Amino acid sequence: MEYFFGLLLGGLTRGSIYALIALGYTMVYGIIGLINFAHGEIYMIGAFTALIIASVLTIYGFSKIAILILAALVAVIYSSAYGFTIEKIAYKPLRQAPRLSPLISAIGMSIFLQNYVRLAQTSDFLPFPNLIPEFQFMKKYEHIFSSTELMILLTTAVVMIILTLVIKFTKIGIAMRATAQDRDMAVLSGVDVNRIISMTFIIGSSLAAIGGILIASHIGQINFSIGFIAGIKAFTAAVLGGIGSIPGAVLGGFILGWTESFATGYVSSDYEDVFAFALLVLILIFKPEGLLGKSKANKV
Repeated sequence: MEYFFGLLLGGLTRGSIYALIALGYTMVYGIIGLINFAHGEIYMIGAFTALIIASVLTIYGFSKIAILILAALVAVIYSSAYGFTIEKIAYKPLRQAPRLSPLISAIGMSIFLQNYVRLAQTSDFLPFPNLIPEFQFMKKYEHIFSSTELMILLTTAVVMIILTLVIKFTKIGIAMRATAQDRDMAVLSGVDVNRIISMTFIIGSSLAAIGGILIASHIGQINFSIGFIAGIKAFTAAVLGGIGSIPGAVLGGFILGWTESFATGYVSSDYEDVFAFALLVLILIFKPEGLLGKSKANKV
């Protein structure tokens, strides 16, 4: 039973990271109907930024808590700037273009960012320090659930609550929902659609950066290619839950995390990706709109 709970909690940790990244996919798709395939690279850039800042602050003798806060803050700001810039350069000029054009642009931006980081940093795996402090009360549970995993769950829960409150009760959240529902009517109602789209990219990039820091601290290493794998998994989670649905992104992340965790624990780690994408295929066959997505009728 202890082994089962270890896998359950491990899957919850994985799912939390997938959910954080998947929110960026689903928010952008809900607003402008675009799959931002460069989103995984924002996650990777956030992790690299945190590593650089943490390395510098460690040299100057900052405490672990101060390093975590400052590294996370700089990584979020830097990643948000990347998300904002990507939207302006790669997507905004193509809003009226055929749907295939921004998709190709997104893939091209993903490849560009991967190679940019590979050349600017290194193609090797780099050690990443555990920036998350150890909780004393977790000592006796370390073999099942670590302090780092607890922090990942708590951070994800707090982020989800804040994001939900922002979208439901703030002016910018209402404007986001209006833009997602009907962009033309939102413009007629006085909503600055360009600003809303930019804010969506900024928020999504911030969440990806937070996910990058958390999982890099948990795993202990990073590489220029980590964004591609994480991005594909998060996109799978978004589709599972229903692309465009924020609760769906969270649910899809947890389901994907548990699927991988139990597949690794009871079958083999070699099959974790097989089970994950097999689940995606089944969802696309039997419920293509996703678990919480809504099917749209085609207008003739």
